[in-house]
Amino acid sequence: MSLLNRSHRQRWVGIPLALGLALSVASPATASPETLKRSVGNILFAPLDIVFSPVVAGRIIYNNMRDIEDSPWVRIFYPIPGYAWVTGVTIGGGILREVTGLIELVPGLGLVFLEADLDPLYAPVERGSALVDVDTPVVTIKFGMNYTAVPY
Repeated sequence: MSLLNRSHRQRWVGIPLALGLALSVASPATASPETLKRSVGNILFAPLDIVFSPVVAGRIIYNNMRDIEDSPWVRIFYPIPGYAWVTGVTIGGGILREVTGLIELVPGLGLVFLEADLDPLYAPVERGSALVDVDTPVVTIKFGMNYTAVPY
């Protein structure tokens, strides 16, 4: 019985190894790590979106109060509930960013050896404004996202 289980386990280990070897041999010369790069960036920097959400919310409220010509009553009564609302939205956006980073991780690992990419699942991170936005060859450092603005 022990011998049968051992050969059964070896077969299950051998199948993924053979598949990985076949894919690596058949892969094109140029690889595209963009999906994996985006996934890792989302996983790493989504927690910072959540941590910096009170700062981002204050900045958004300040800019909206300055740029939008509202009535005096709105300017008096909007900031406090607006701040709480925008803080919640940015926390929720950070959570969604973390989830999409985790979802894109496995396909990103598979697409590293192929000349293909996935479209972003969560577009605001790609084109949205942020407190910190530095593009490096390894990963895009982008956190403190403004999830309330249209990123186009």
